[in-house]
Amino acid sequence: MIRVTVWNEFKHERLHEEVRSVYPDGLHRAIAAGLEQEQDMSVRTATLPEPECGLTREVLNGTDVLIWWGHMAHEEVSDEVVERVYARVLDGMGLVVLHSGHFSKIFKKLMGTTCDLKWREANEKERIWVVDPAHPIAAGLPEYFELKPEEMYGEHFDVPAPDELVLVSWFEGGEVFRSGCTWKRGQGKIFYFRPGHETYPTYYHPLVRRVIANGVRWAAPSGAAKPVRGNHQPLEQLG
Repeated sequence: MIRVTVWNEFKHERLHEEVRSVYPDGLHRAIAAGLEQEQDMSVRTATLPEPECGLTREVLNGTDVLIWWGHMAHEEVSDEVVERVYARVLDGMGLVVLHSGHFSKIFKKLMGTTCDLKWREANEKERIWVVDPAHPIAAGLPEYFELKPEEMYGEHFDVPAPDELVLVSWFEGGEVFRSGCTWKRGQGKIFYFRPGHETYPTYYHPLVRRVIANGVRWAAPSGAAKPVRGNHQPLEQLG
């Protein structure tokens, strides 16, 4: 079983009726509900209001893949928790960053860039194209699928060139965006997936749920032996 933790700052839903009407139990519960249908995953949730942001050492040590949704409270995540998550990613924990999590402390630390972009809220259509159909994250997807309404994110997305580009979005207003990107950091794998504005029912969409589940499987630890570093004795006799 892949042990998944879905993290959400859980502020919009408590403060704004518009968001609460779409996600009455929180975005984390909607995302988790999609993954709970997968037979190879065990799912838990964690939120910002919990002690240590819900991401204690015990929780992270019991997590194979962490899913991150944040927007209005990036700065409220303590640097201690960010360092803890960062260390776990380097040690092999997978990380799936959703939508406005691109501005989270942990994603910016892993990318080493501003992670800035264009954006617009105009209830427009997003067409998501699969540009790497052989990639495991694209399993079960059609050539493209559409979401409406969604928030626009546009290039230039200030991130390092992805190791792999799986999905690209086109928006009704004309912009495009690298909406499904992967990177590796240390032993860990990172997948960024763009859709998911808090006032739209995106996380109930079956193909969005499919992408997230595929991303979890891709990001799960490989089980490979950890590399040994530092001064090392020769394996063969020297001299």
